[in-house]
Amino acid sequence: MLKAVIFDLDGVVTDSAVYHYRAWKRIAEKLEIPFDETYNEKLKGVSRMESLNLILDNGKGHDSYTEEEKEKLTFEKNEYYRELIRQITPKDLLPGIGELLVELKEAGISVGLASVSRNAEFIIRQLNVQEKFDYIADAAKVARSKPYPDIFLDCATHLDALPSECIGVEDAKAGIEAIKRAGMKAVGVGNAKQMQEADLILNGTGELSLARLQKLME
Repeated sequence: MLKAVIFDLDGVVTDSAVYHYRAWKRIAEKLEIPFDETYNEKLKGVSRMESLNLILDNGKGHDSYTEEEKEKLTFEKNEYYRELIRQITPKDLLPGIGELLVELKEAGISVGLASVSRNAEFIIRQLNVQEKFDYIADAAKVARSKPYPDIFLDCATHLDALPSECIGVEDAKAGIEAIKRAGMKAVGVGNAKQMQEADLILNGTGELSLARLQKLME
């Protein structure tokens, strides 16, 4: 029985990836490190510090910076990112997501958000769908980031559901791996090459529906 659906944020509920890219590019340019959209793909689904380390490894290497210097850089990136995401409105919900959230509520199925973004709650409020989510995981309180299953298991616990009663929806390889390691069914949205471990692969969020999710649980 389907008891809960747990969504990633970027690329699933809305697409704020462009803002992440612009903020990280600003940091990379400051450090004179090459950074483009292709390299940015490596940052999908990983934490802020892990993202910074990947960028620094394209330069002198992350070991060339102190923890204090890295904390300062991630803070600077996040401040710029927060400026950018103030532009987000309910119009930025990805296709079909608004309708699906309504369907899930009407069916009595719990809804969770498992995002590594520490700005997740702010973005959900900007999208004006905060009342549609029963639980939003706090990435700062989760011990291990994706591809570890911790954040999805945290959601399942707070939604009072067993992992086997949950479906996770992701757009990144690390996220799909995290869902599967949590013991949940996984839906991958987007690049099929990144979603090979998913139980269901869709081209876009517009293909998501309650009926399709329930069929996956059968």
